[in-house]
Amino acid sequence: MPVARALRLPITAVVAALALSGCMSTSGPVAVGPQGVDAVTYGPDYASGPVADAGGGGAISALRSAFASTSPGYGYAAPGTAPVVYAAAPGGPAGYDNSYHLGPGDKLRVVVYGQEGLTNSYAIDAAGSITMPLIGSVPARGRTPAGLAGEISARLRNGFIRDPSVAVEIESYRPFFILGEVQAPGQYPYVPNMTVESAVAIAGGFSPRAKRDQVTLTHTDASGSGRFVVPLGTPMSPGDTVFVGERWF
Repeated sequence: MPVARALRLPITAVVAALALSGCMSTSGPVAVGPQGVDAVTYGPDYASGPVADAGGGGAISALRSAFASTSPGYGYAAPGTAPVVYAAAPGGPAGYDNSYHLGPGDKLRVVVYGQEGLTNSYAIDAAGSITMPLIGSVPARGRTPAGLAGEISARLRNGFIRDPSVAVEIESYRPFFILGEVQAPGQYPYVPNMTVESAVAIAGGFSPRAKRDQVTLTHTDASGSGRFVVPLGTPMSPGDTVFVGERWF
C-alpha cells in the first residue's frame, strides 16, 4: 500500500501536465500583417494603409498628404471636384523681358559699349525720365527697355558718337503698395513673379479682422488704371496697390 500510494502522486502530476499542454497549444504562430494592430483590434475597416510622403519627409508632410485627399480648399482639390479658376487682373506679372513698360521708380542699368563715362545705373524720376551725360533728360515712362535703348542710341548718334551700341536692363523695379488689414501696411520693393499672397506675407500677414479670401488690386498700365477684386493667387506688377478689406463677422 505505501508503494502504490507513492507511485500515484507522480502519475497524477504527469496526467495533469499532459492535459494542460493540450489546452494551451496553438496551431501555429500568430502573424500581424501589414494592416497593423488597428486591423487586428478593430477589424479591416479601421486598417490604415501606408502614407505616401511626397513633401520631403516628416510628420507635417505626411499630414499634408492625408489632408489633400480628404479636405477641399486650402490649396488642395478634393476628389471629384474641379479646380476653381479666377481671372487675373490685366497686365500679369512683370518679367525680365522687353515687354515691360518702364515707370517712375524703376532703376535701370544703361550700358553704352566702349563708353565707360556713359555706362551707369539710372533711376527714372517722378517726371518719368532719366538724365544722362551729353544728352541730358531722356523720357522713359511707358517705353520698353529696348525702346529706351533705341532712343538713347538715336540721341548719341546725333553729334556725339558715330555708331553707338546701347543696352538697357532693369536693375530693380519700382515698389508696390499694400494697405488695409495687414500687420505692416506701406511701400515695399517689388520682386519678380510676385502674387497678392506674397505681398501680404511681405507686409507681415493678415490682421485678425482681415477679409482673407479676396482683395482689391489697383493696376496701371499703358491702357490706363483700373481696380479689380481678385483672389490671393493673382500675379502683381510693379507699382500695383493692394488693399485688404475688413471682414464683417
